[in-house]
Amino acid sequence: MHVMIIGAAGMIGRKLVEKLAAEPEALGYEISRITLVDVIEPPVPAAYSATSTALALDLSTEGSAGQLVATRPDVIFHLAAIVSGEAEADLDKGYRVNLDGTRALFEAIRAEGQRERYFPRLIFASSIAVFGQPFPEKIGDEFFTTPLTSYGTQKAICELLLADYSRRGLFDGIGIRLPTICIRPGKPNKAASGFFSNILREPLAGQEAVLPVDENVRHWFASPRSAVGFFVHAGRIDTSRIGPRRNLTMPGLSALVGEEIEALKRMAGPKAAGLIRREPDPVIAAIVAGWPTNFDARRARELGFTAESSFDDIIRIHVEDELGGKI
Repeated sequence: MHVMIIGAAGMIGRKLVEKLAAEPEALGYEISRITLVDVIEPPVPAAYSATSTALALDLSTEGSAGQLVATRPDVIFHLAAIVSGEAEADLDKGYRVNLDGTRALFEAIRAEGQRERYFPRLIFASSIAVFGQPFPEKIGDEFFTTPLTSYGTQKAICELLLADYSRRGLFDGIGIRLPTICIRPGKPNKAASGFFSNILREPLAGQEAVLPVDENVRHWFASPRSAVGFFVHAGRIDTSRIGPRRNLTMPGLSALVGEEIEALKRMAGPKAAGLIRREPDPVIAAIVAGWPTNFDARRARELGFTAESSFDDIIRIHVEDELGGKI
């Protein structure tokens, strides 16, 4: 099988590639070829040195999607996007990258299928940002998508396109609505949600972090390890079990910022928690206030998707995967 990962240089993309390299049968079939794509050339694991292609390519530029689809990958993981804060700050860029690039990919698959039968599995990285207030206590699988940010709107439009193209038999699509992924390794990015990771990652490394919102802010989380697991499971699941509603809210953990900090104290001690500096930011607070806080992700759980049940587990996974098992 030919597997393509678009957004392979991003955090989830890199970890997905590493997972597939370490566990060649993770998707339930042999990967004979893998193509890694991002706006910068993605790194290639040694395990794929003879069977991989790494491309620096912007999906939203004219002709790029057609170039990729012409290689006829059997499975496409579409993870490429600009994040929430950047999409809100730059309307044109957000729609160009998050919507136009995705639509170009969908249309390129359609064109390739018109030339000769072609029906790939396409797994799309969506977001819980597709939901907007007012919220029930728990958001169930029947809740409307009414986004209140440009990023959420872009993802919601792509979800509708994915469902319609799948209904028409143009590809076998699955939309994965990701929780906020925490703890993200590396440096802070432009996501409005970045502080959820920053207030744990930096103190665990002995560095100061800024908390821009109140400790009573509640949100929906999963670890990077779970995020990779979502995509691997989506790559091998029997989609006849999903039916026509192709976009799935992933399982996660609903927790307060204060509960994050308490878990940090338990795992690393009060000195680490003391490195968090409260510095209110009304812009970030306003964005976060419009996000959902809790879900009943029943459909996804029944389909076999899983995530953590405590912030202690999320911190433990970060320590194991990024800090060599030691704080």
